[in-house]
Amino acid sequence: MLPTRDSRWFARRNLCSWLICQLNGVGSLMFYRLQKAVTSTNCERRRTGRQIKVLEALDQARTQWCHFKAVVITGMGFFTDAYDLFCIALVTDLLGRIYYASINVSHDKRAGSLPGNVDAAVKGIALCGTMFGQLVFGRLGDIIGRKRIYGVTLILMAVCSVSSGLSFHHTPRTVITTLCFFRFWLGFGIGGDYPLSAAIMSEYANKRTRGAFMAAVFAMQGLGNLAAGIVVLIVSASFMNTPAYKNSTDMRGQADYVWRIVLMFGSIPALLTFYWRMRLPETARYTALIARNLKQAVSDMNMVLHIDINDLTEQEDANTLANQDNFGLFSSMFMCRHGWHLISTMVCWFMLDVVFYSLNLFMIDIFIGDASKEGILEQTNKIAKTQAIIAVSGTLPGYFFTVMLVDRIGRIKIQLMGFTMMTIFLIGLAAMYFWKSTASLPPAVFTVMYGLIFFFANFGPNSTTFIVRIEIFPTRLRSTCHGISGAGGKAGAIVGVLLFQYAGRIMPLKLLILASCNLVGIIFTLFLPESKGLSLEDIAGDIQEDVECNSQQRPVINH
Repeated sequence: MLPTRDSRWFARRNLCSWLICQLNGVGSLMFYRLQKAVTSTNCERRRTGRQIKVLEALDQARTQWCHFKAVVITGMGFFTDAYDLFCIALVTDLLGRIYYASINVSHDKRAGSLPGNVDAAVKGIALCGTMFGQLVFGRLGDIIGRKRIYGVTLILMAVCSVSSGLSFHHTPRTVITTLCFFRFWLGFGIGGDYPLSAAIMSEYANKRTRGAFMAAVFAMQGLGNLAAGIVVLIVSASFMNTPAYKNSTDMRGQADYVWRIVLMFGSIPALLTFYWRMRLPETARYTALIARNLKQAVSDMNMVLHIDINDLTEQEDANTLANQDNFGLFSSMFMCRHGWHLISTMVCWFMLDVVFYSLNLFMIDIFIGDASKEGILEQTNKIAKTQAIIAVSGTLPGYFFTVMLVDRIGRIKIQLMGFTMMTIFLIGLAAMYFWKSTASLPPAVFTVMYGLIFFFANFGPNSTTFIVRIEIFPTRLRSTCHGISGAGGKAGAIVGVLLFQYAGRIMPLKLLILASCNLVGIIFTLFLPESKGLSLEDIAGDIQEDVECNSQQRPVINH
């Protein structure tokens, strides 16, 4: 029997009523989250459970030298990551001037630049590797331990950095293909470093200063970004003074050395850190909660943190361990407790990286424009100088403010503020870019606006997304969920590369699209819990009493 007109009308009405009800519930939940983020009131009942003594001692431990040592050891990975990911934007212009100077490109590309598909591949292939590396190494970090595979990522980064600079051949196509091959595996190693470094630092730190230490680790990314600019400045200036370049007898040959040296330099910090990473013991949280070896956890922490835990009652802690949850990834219980958390961290990082990597990797298109009449190395030197100035004036101060204030203000407030201010300045930058094409604006004003975007990105979601997503998931899934969220972020970075490459040459429109990405980030930030000053086990509920799931995830909403 076919449905009548009235029955179809009633069905549509019921569907609309259900949709309005659901939207009302989501709106009420978002308002609740916004109230909680702004007022710092905690309206949720937290899961309760007795803490294991070694982990309690770890949470209460005073700040010691080993904490700063862990920041350097784990942070040097991020230093290398940032250098390797962002240095490529400084040398892609060289690749175009060297290998594609006599090859016709599309009408919307300037002479001597890489073709659109080649440019996207060179800049985006490492991000593809990073996405897969986060998924693979993140899962391995939870299965076989953080330390066991921690050195593998450094070796992979060091080998592939050197190999990228040794991409020799006679034709442009084979050079770019070889370069992209090694850049992919370089990104794979970089991706593995994200969840492992984050898990190790968070599980070593005490709960009072965990946010600051996590932010300090991630701040090494800013130093790596600055180092990329400085290395390019030094290397390009050195070869600009060679007789072969000054006399124009071998300008392309000299420039060819520059990009290779710059890429190979990324192996140095990775190799310098390898020895110390191998001496770092497994975290007490992994040893106690996943390996369930309490004696080894106590021994490691006594040695590393110089804390004496003599009153260990093994039977009591063993009973406590028996109460911890064992639900698996993507199980119904996981989705009930952490489903929205995982989705929100993925979306926030996705939207952030669309903006962050777009502005970083395509700085030459935003600032320099068509400078093909300049010398090969002069152009590269100019781009590197611009990046170094922005890193010093905007990027590093943003990281500094996050380190100082993240444990005072809170993660969610900083993330909301950062997304909001980035939206405002991106709209302003789009307007200024339009005026720049119709009127004369001082370049310094344009640079200041651009630097402010990076300031609030780093004193905002670029730092807090890294911190929050490692704190809110259970220990046995912490590295995995961090990797999944990070993979979502790098998918956003790939989208950002494609956006700037193929969305035409209307720069104000691209910037407004980036501003809209920040607005989406604001919405999904409201679904994340505040983790300031809490133990990792209290946040994620590793060890808990029996409670109702729904009462832990969200407030009661009356439709």
